[in-house]
Amino acid sequence: MTTSHFSRSGAPGGPFTAGAADAAEVGTLLDRYLIGLDHDKLDDEWARGLFTRDACVEFPISRHEGIDGLADYHRAALAAFERTQHLNSPAVVVLDGDDRASLRANLISTHVHLPAGGPSDDASRAPFATGTSVEGEARRTPGGWRLSRLSFHLIWATGRPPAPAG
Repeated sequence: MTTSHFSRSGAPGGPFTAGAADAAEVGTLLDRYLIGLDHDKLDDEWARGLFTRDACVEFPISRHEGIDGLADYHRAALAAFERTQHLNSPAVVVLDGDDRASLRANLISTHVHLPAGGPSDDASRAPFATGTSVEGEARRTPGGWRLSRLSFHLIWATGRPPAPAG
């Protein structure tokens, strides 16, 4: 089994190889996931285009296992906010043979709260922002590369987190 390390731009100083193309595709999965949180319709098609059937997504306060209900899980988590913006660093991708990869990246997420007392209630709408590290795994499937695990680890936070559900 060969393990290869790539940044999103390919091997440093080398040609853009098939391995680098795979690494770029895996890194793009994280980009598509984060942009999707901010701009896409989070439905089952969205989830199937990014994740394996047995995927696990883990945040500091919750986790979800399996593709079933994954879009609902994300929609429910984002429902506490009027809008969000997720900005990530380029992913560092490590290929493990032909069909497995791991990735790491940094992420800054900004969440704008829904108005609590109407549009003039600016104090309750101060953004909640976090800095996290992201670790993940991906597998090559018949449909292409898909994420099998994403794990978010909090480094810092500022502002008021969302109120607990319930």
